[in-house]
Amino acid sequence: MKSLNPDLRSAALLVFLLLASIADAADKPNILVLFTDDQGYGDLGCYGSETNKTPRLDQLAAEGTRFTSFYSQTVCGPSRSALLTGRHPLRSKGWGMPASEITFAELIRPAGYQTACIGKWDVSNRKAILDRMPLAQGFDYYFGTLGANDGGKVRFHENNEPAGATDDMGSLTTLYTDKAIDFLREKRDPEKPFVLYVAHTMMHTIIDASDRFRGKSDGGLYGDVVEEFDHETGRLLDVLNELELSENTLVIYTSDNGPWNQPKYTSRKKGHPKGSIFWGDSGPLRNGKGSPYEGGYRLPCIVRWPGKVPAGRVSDAMFATIDFMPTFANLAGFEVPTDRRIDGIDQTDLLLGKRDTGREHFYFNNAGVRLGNWKYLKPDAYFHGYAIEDDRPKVDELYNLESDLGEQTNLATTYPEKVTELRALMKSIEGDDPPETSPIQIQ
Repeated sequence: MKSLNPDLRSAALLVFLLLASIADAADKPNILVLFTDDQGYGDLGCYGSETNKTPRLDQLAAEGTRFTSFYSQTVCGPSRSALLTGRHPLRSKGWGMPASEITFAELIRPAGYQTACIGKWDVSNRKAILDRMPLAQGFDYYFGTLGANDGGKVRFHENNEPAGATDDMGSLTTLYTDKAIDFLREKRDPEKPFVLYVAHTMMHTIIDASDRFRGKSDGGLYGDVVEEFDHETGRLLDVLNELELSENTLVIYTSDNGPWNQPKYTSRKKGHPKGSIFWGDSGPLRNGKGSPYEGGYRLPCIVRWPGKVPAGRVSDAMFATIDFMPTFANLAGFEVPTDRRIDGIDQTDLLLGKRDTGREHFYFNNAGVRLGNWKYLKPDAYFHGYAIEDDRPKVDELYNLESDLGEQTNLATTYPEKVTELRALMKSIEGDDPPETSPIQIQ
């Protein structure tokens, strides 16, 4: 048999490489991260709410795995830098995240992914600093706000350009969903897998719902906002189905921190509609946003990937936003940075049901650490001002979260050796990095 001539061999090789590339892309999941703001652990029906109706998120939980020991961070900017980099805020620097930090978007794009970010960015000190904005941090497309909506108004950027402003807070959930749907329908490259990170402004103060939902829930204005988010999430998931993307899309829903639910905050915050209830529900957890107690850090998390992530499962394994980068690295085929400390771990086997255990420990910024079911807080544990409990004694605190999820019984004097062990673990995690403090303080 005659061998192929060089031109035919080259053509055959190109066809082979193209087919291999297509097959490789088909093995890589699309990734959709839905990230809400200030939503409490107990705000959803599937997490125990008897007030808010959340049928679409409850359905998502039935179709996937619901995690009950999932951790974000305790405030906005630090939560986002941790999610993007796989590094605790004492290293990734929260609102002040430097351009030298490496995000999962920067790493996944060379692995063949198209990347998009919609919504609240909040890691460039709420300023248009180009080398710290989404396009410089690995995203192909961006639409959203660089900061929060504390004053009842937001300014948008599309990619690196200003794109208008609004004081209609009730329009934001639908707007971000529309932009996410537009990406899927109009901007997505069908030859590539995608990462779509949708970071909603709601339920961050100043909250509001659209006319379609305002006044319709049993939970006041906050309940209206929760139920609108549920509806809009369902609309986005329906588009995944319509475009036949659901089967190969890993969907992760969670929130950035616990809810504002403290009298110190609610009594002085101005600008909300008269008579509105604008704080969420921590469920059985103590305190809320800005606190190192569980109500500040522990959030709902639902993960769905049909046929891969077990459906109808409830897992109490420890899992966190800092784990996203190493997990995405495994699923998408990229390497995590080796020139810096990565605090996240690869949780692929946990997500796929091949392992029941998760993280061994989790660090609470400038406050303490959890190891297994034991949680330690140091005497001078950091609280944001509105979350300070005036009657909290400044002593070592030790809780067994298996028997005392609400952190009511301090066991530090009963188990001093455990306090010593966890204090040493906390210091080993911190290393030479000082606990994160940011020039932006949300009041």
